[in-house]
Amino acid sequence: MRRPFEQIVTEYGPMVLRVCRAVLGPHDAEDAWSETFLSAMKAYPDLPPDANMEAWLVTVAHRKAIDATRAAARRPTPVEALPDRPARTGRPEDWDGDLWQALKALPTRQRQAVAYHYLAGLPYKDIAALFGGTVDAARRAAADGIKTLRTTYPTHPDNPDSPSEPGGPENPRSPGGAGGRGDAGSPGGVGGPGDVGGAGPAEPARKPENFARKEVAR
Repeated sequence: MRRPFEQIVTEYGPMVLRVCRAVLGPHDAEDAWSETFLSAMKAYPDLPPDANMEAWLVTVAHRKAIDATRAAARRPTPVEALPDRPARTGRPEDWDGDLWQALKALPTRQRQAVAYHYLAGLPYKDIAALFGGTVDAARRAAADGIKTLRTTYPTHPDNPDSPSEPGGPENPRSPGGAGGRGDAGSPGGVGGPGDVGGAGPAEPARKPENFARKEVAR
């Protein structure tokens, strides 16, 4: 029996928002999140029952991120912009501006590989399929991205030993991620990423050092 779509939003919404934020940054992530689940809701009735839900949703999010990137390129550049402020509470509305600046500086493929593997928990073969490349290339992109992040995004001095966030390959579906939570809404629609049907509280973003440490330990 097919699960109600609102359950899919509740379970996977936080992961998708984490990915959108890592790939697009705080300004475009919520729109991409909404577009992802609106598109997914339309296609869900025809999805095979044994489909890999994470891989499918990340694929949809990947396409929406491409659309958002193209749309952003067409928008006029503001003369002056306020800098992002680092998050301190881990609430969904907060965003670590330092982390986004570090992610933004990565080449696109590296940023995507880090997000898809370490936040969504996708294996490299699925990432390679998204990129249209090889498994080795996807693995190298993620490794290079993490190597750079370890030098460009140091652990915050107020909490140098902060634990890593659930949401990597070991626990990719944890509801308490830095991406916040989404709203399952009524069965006929999808709300915004502010409330995912009572999922647990959000947690601070996983530090890049912990990404790398877990990767080495695998």
